[in-house]
Amino acid sequence: MTTDSMNEHRESTNAPRDRTASADDTESDVVIARITEADAGEVLTLQRAAFVSEAQIYGSADMPPLTQTLAEVEAELRAGDGLTARLRGRLVGAIRYVEDDGVLLIGRIAIAPDMQGEGIGRHLLESAERSSSAEVAELFTGSLSEANIRLYEACGYREAERVPQGDGTDQVFLRKPLHQVGDPSEPGASG
Repeated sequence: MTTDSMNEHRESTNAPRDRTASADDTESDVVIARITEADAGEVLTLQRAAFVSEAQIYGSADMPPLTQTLAEVEAELRAGDGLTARLRGRLVGAIRYVEDDGVLLIGRIAIAPDMQGEGIGRHLLESAERSSSAEVAELFTGSLSEANIRLYEACGYREAERVPQGDGTDQVFLRKPLHQVGDPSEPGASG
C-alpha cells in the first residue's frame, strides 16, 4: 500500500446492533489470517459495504474505498501487508498496513456493517500491532468520524495532528507507541 493510499483511509464503524450473541462470543469465533492477493475481491466488496456509512457522514461517495478498482486493491495487497477476520468462513473484517521507517502505517480498516461494534476492529488493530516490530503505529480518520476516533482512543491511540481538507473537515492522525526499547515484552529486550 502506498503512503498516498494510506492518506486516503477512513474507517467505518456504527453503533452495535442488537444480537443474541455477545461481542466476546463473536470475537472468540473470529479467525485472523494474513491477507493475500486472492482475498482482493472479497476485500473490495467488504470495504465498499463498510464505507457507505462514511460516505453518508461526509456527504460524498467520492472516496477511494468506494471508487477503488479490483486491480488497485490487488496492487495494494501485493505492495503492503494486512490481515483478514473471518467468522465461519465469511470475511467480516480487513486491515491493511505497511511499516515505514519504524512506523506502522495502518489503513483501510473495514468491518462488515452487520458486524460493527462486535470488537472485530479492535482485534484486527491489536493483531496488526503485535505482528509489527515498529516503535509506533499511526492511523487516521476524518474529523466527522467520531465513532472511529473513540475506538482508536480506547485502543490507546492519541491525536497527533489535524490536517484541514479545505471543506470544513480535517484528517485526524492518531499515534500509539508500540515496542519501546527495553520494553520487557519486546523480543530480546532486557528489562
